[in-house]
Amino acid sequence: MESLLHTFFSFLQRKTDFFTGGDEGKAEEIIMNVVSRYVKEASVVRKKRDAQLKAAQEKQRKQTAREEERRNQAEALGKKKRAERKKAKEEAAALSTSDGPEIEILDDDEGESNADAKKPGDAEAEDEDEDEEESDEEDDGPKLIGNGGETDEYQWTQTLKEVNIYVHVPAGIRGKHCNVTYSSSKLTCGLKGAEPLIKGELFGKIRPDECTWTLEDSDEGRDIVIYILKDNQMEWWKSVVKGGPEINTKKIVPENSKLGDLDGETRQTVEKMMFDQRQKQMGKPTSDEMKKDDMLKKFMAQHPEMDFSNAKIN
Repeated sequence: MESLLHTFFSFLQRKTDFFTGGDEGKAEEIIMNVVSRYVKEASVVRKKRDAQLKAAQEKQRKQTAREEERRNQAEALGKKKRAERKKAKEEAAALSTSDGPEIEILDDDEGESNADAKKPGDAEAEDEDEDEEESDEEDDGPKLIGNGGETDEYQWTQTLKEVNIYVHVPAGIRGKHCNVTYSSSKLTCGLKGAEPLIKGELFGKIRPDECTWTLEDSDEGRDIVIYILKDNQMEWWKSVVKGGPEINTKKIVPENSKLGDLDGETRQTVEKMMFDQRQKQMGKPTSDEMKKDDMLKKFMAQHPEMDFSNAKIN
């Protein structure tokens, strides 16, 4: 830079009267005015650049702090879910080792008398009983763990608000070995250089900006724990990804302790869903059906002159 200035001023001295044509000190005054102008402009540019750099550093610091907070929350949540999972496995193991139901063996004579007691008209009732038994058998799927399911590669739990996925990986795996990506509708999870353990379109939309993942130790090695926030927080997922193993959502039991965290309208909807589910399990009318019955009874009371004995109400 200095050599460039020497070349420029040397040119002015040799080829012009810039230094000799004016009053004493005039050339130096002109040069200092020009230099002062560009120094001031450079100072403004430097301050603006420093402010932008400072703002970028502050933004990065806040982003790093948010990510760290999310990872800490996911790790704490993962520890809690892992403890619940372990407890559920212990309870399931205890149930599998317990004695089965007692079976009563009838004598041949007693069995024949019971068979004779049946009437031909009971065939329809028998068919209905068989249908009920078959429907019960269809519901007897694997026990839900945290209202979710389990495969060879991963286990998952859910609430109406969130889904937590525990992907099993070998011990010693670190974060740099993992490949976890997600968007509002898709998820890919696995180890770099290997086939993904989960890949596909999610069962429902999620909010990717509020999701995170972490690594945790487990009994079998390590787990990639993915915390997912549902976009539709009034829906139970049947599976993590579409086409994956599904659970029976009719067997889901919402956590009553979490109802207090919901807003008034959402809580009323959830309580109605829970009530209707229990009524269906007991073969009783749902809240909507009860409301229709009440309306019909009021109408009948207001019109006693009408005959409803042969009326068919849908």
